[in-house]
Amino acid sequence: MAKFLLMGFLALLVVATPVAFWIRAAAERHALNNAVLLTQRVADLAIKPLVNEALLAGDPSALAALDLALQPWRSDASVLRIKVWDADGRVVYSDMRSLVGQQFDLPAWGRDLLAGGPGTATLESQQELENEYESASGDLVEVYVSSAAIDGTRLIFEAYYDDGPMRVEQDAVLYSMIPPLLLSLAALQLAQLPPAFRLARGIQEHQVARNRLLKRAIEASDLERRRIARDLHDEVIQDLSGLGYALESEEHHGLPEQQPVFGGARRILQRSVRALRAITSELYPPDLEQLGLKTSLERLVEPHQERGLTVRLRVPEDGPLDLAVSALLYRVAREALSNSAKHSGATTVVLSLRTDHQGSEISISDNGKGFDKMQGSVDGHLGLRILKDTIREAGGALEILSVPGAGTTVTARLVSRLAAAY
Repeated sequence: MAKFLLMGFLALLVVATPVAFWIRAAAERHALNNAVLLTQRVADLAIKPLVNEALLAGDPSALAALDLALQPWRSDASVLRIKVWDADGRVVYSDMRSLVGQQFDLPAWGRDLLAGGPGTATLESQQELENEYESASGDLVEVYVSSAAIDGTRLIFEAYYDDGPMRVEQDAVLYSMIPPLLLSLAALQLAQLPPAFRLARGIQEHQVARNRLLKRAIEASDLERRRIARDLHDEVIQDLSGLGYALESEEHHGLPEQQPVFGGARRILQRSVRALRAITSELYPPDLEQLGLKTSLERLVEPHQERGLTVRLRVPEDGPLDLAVSALLYRVAREALSNSAKHSGATTVVLSLRTDHQGSEISISDNGKGFDKMQGSVDGHLGLRILKDTIREAGGALEILSVPGAGTTVTARLVSRLAAAY
């Protein structure tokens, strides 16, 4: 649930951030459009009636009359500069008298504006040649609109505004839109919370039930191994041991010509009893809770070492491992060692165990003949395949790497959450 809420919060940020920028950009466009409409009204109602031949000729009295007409509008501190251009790019009026009469090249959009195109507005710093008095003012709102003099001469009206009021309007629109947006997204997130909670609880209950069934399956497997080991020890091995004593007696007291036969049969029988005892020892799992995983692994390798297999153990002291996790790791070691001893022809096996906060990992590597995984495993390896499915059900992974002539490595990993689940 914490991950769900975190992802929901991140999704809210991911959605809200570009929307906020979009709202801010839309508010800027709205403010610029308002600036164009305002400038167009001033140009049509205040400036246009006073643009006559005297003004176009630069008559000081005509310029003063236009100054007087624009005084109420210019009293607004946000209006920084006013210019009137003719079609040749000549400044016919400006509140900055030194600009009157100067001529500049009109850009392409100026010709479009004179042809009746719509007004334009931009928000940027002014660095053009005609902006020597505005270049130090930072970002300004620059507005161009077109109108005509009394005699029909097409003119361009230019005004510069401080960007402060526009920023205020922009922020007002943004702050008025963000709360309902965030509330809508939060409501959507909260609406998804109950079904997500039920789903998470269902998954958790399913995981607990699966782990419980897995634990019961492992326990049942160990109980069955104990039963088989007990039956072998109490019945088959005892009967064969008794038969061995009988053969030994016949070997010593029977007819001389039959003594070699009884001796050979007794030795074969003794080897079989030792093999059965080793199988019984492998079948009967140790008391992991009492002995610990390290001691159990040491006892596991003893029969293999007695048969001539060199086993190197790299096992740390027992840590806080759950009993079920220890049982799975022990079973992996038992199956892998058994396969190495019986099928691989290996002379050396390295068994290593690593545990940390991320989980546990056990690895068994031999120097045997290996096999080609593309052609399937040789001699069965059914036990490892069963263990692979069991560990995968427990949330871990078992990997078998083998190369013909280069040995086999069996690695099992169990993540730390498994211990908590058990």
